[in-house]
Amino acid sequence: MLFFIDIYKYFSIYILVTFYTLLMAFGISPKYSEKYFFENIDKDQFLAIAADTALLLGWNVGFYSRNGIIAFTKMSMSSWSEKISILINEEETSAIIKSECTGNQLYDWNKNKENVQEFLLKMKSVQEQLSEGELLEKVLALREKYTPQENKILSNNPIGTKERITSFFALFIPTDGYFVTPILININLLIFSLMVISGVSFLDPDIESLLKWGGNFRALTLDGQWWRLLTSIFLHIGILHLLMNMYALIYIGLILEPYLGKTRFFIAYILAGIAASTASLWWHSNVVSAGASGAIFGMYGLFLALLTTNLVDKSIQKAFLTSTLLFIVYSLLSGMEKGVDNAAHIGGLVSGLAIGFAFVPSLKNPEDINLNKMITGLTTASVLTICMIVYKNSTNDMGRYIKDMERFIAMESMALEVFMLSDNTPKNQILSELKDRGIYYWRENLILIEGFDELDLPVPIRKRNRKLKEYCQLRIESYQLLYNAVNEDTNKYQDQIAESQSKIDKVMQEIKDMEPKK
Repeated sequence: MLFFIDIYKYFSIYILVTFYTLLMAFGISPKYSEKYFFENIDKDQFLAIAADTALLLGWNVGFYSRNGIIAFTKMSMSSWSEKISILINEEETSAIIKSECTGNQLYDWNKNKENVQEFLLKMKSVQEQLSEGELLEKVLALREKYTPQENKILSNNPIGTKERITSFFALFIPTDGYFVTPILININLLIFSLMVISGVSFLDPDIESLLKWGGNFRALTLDGQWWRLLTSIFLHIGILHLLMNMYALIYIGLILEPYLGKTRFFIAYILAGIAASTASLWWHSNVVSAGASGAIFGMYGLFLALLTTNLVDKSIQKAFLTSTLLFIVYSLLSGMEKGVDNAAHIGGLVSGLAIGFAFVPSLKNPEDINLNKMITGLTTASVLTICMIVYKNSTNDMGRYIKDMERFIAMESMALEVFMLSDNTPKNQILSELKDRGIYYWRENLILIEGFDELDLPVPIRKRNRKLKEYCQLRIESYQLLYNAVNEDTNKYQDQIAESQSKIDKVMQEIKDMEPKK
């Protein structure tokens, strides 16, 4: 019975997380469309007028087809460039005019509606001014621009795959041109659901939970737990962190995966994620990092690299290059606030750029399978080698500190064993315990604490170490007084011993107050 309750609980949480993700993700690009019925003209004449209208509005027309055209508006203060699609319906008596954001913004501030209405108003004016002869000339000129393949208008552009996403759940189902992205999304959702089921906070997981589930932390990662460089990219710090990253992943996946293909996309994503984790490891000495944002930044970096080549149509380059750069800059500036791992973002971005440029020769020659395998293999080996070099040459001061503090606690326990001696313990044994065991281990701990001065540790830990040093000195002083009292068999040190113990209690409380809050 308990088994079925757990299964029910699991699916309930998974559905809840999926639902929230769907709500945010399916509205990937704000859009607006209107149906337009054209009268007294055929579809070729309509497309000629539409193309002329788009050019007069200053839009960049990138694709022409017998079934429609695609254009991109220019960048402005109120727009990151929108995609305008004018597609003829099957009955060939009407068309759908749609404006859609090319950036990953959630709101368009009514810009898409303005684009469509401006287009329709301008088109009416253009149609009224054209004579029959001028219209015929424009139809003939347009036919020369038609693409050979009828479907190219929808498939051979960076946001063509989005046109085939017709339902919420289609975002989570692998399909042609969009295969790896939904798998990555589902893995992230699954891991987060399992974390919540195990008792991890839905909104704000604690550090212990993140470490347990594979968070990237220098002290542990450099201590042989290298796999955290990978596991951390599938781990998220609360539902909001998850939703924001999945939204960005869906957006860039729909654009980029059709260009790269599933194998290259998967390899690039994993490599960028590992590189981002490595950059975070190198930069942060005492931060637990987690999240897919480093890998996602890598995908944006890769897309940016492709946009600088002739692999992408010039009209698309103009539309996407500026918006992608603006998104990257905005995200990095936002990441300067406390709690955001910009080191991972930059590491992912730089590695993505490098991977993108490395992939260019194989993307230009997709039929050369051997070239594709060689470039993919060399790129993988190069990125992993660089990450390994950084990993091997990163200092692990925090790891050393943690291990030495474990020694400190062990020696402290041995030094305190003198207080566990029975009342009838021989005097010589008590003296030996105080001097050869107690004072000895307190001095060893003092040497250990003094050695921490050479380590690169956070300021709060350094302050705590100074108190630990004072604590060890007071213990040595106290043990010496106890030794003298037992050796001389006298009570004259009683007040000094009491005063020393009072100071020890005070310092111990101060040390306790300095411990990080859980």
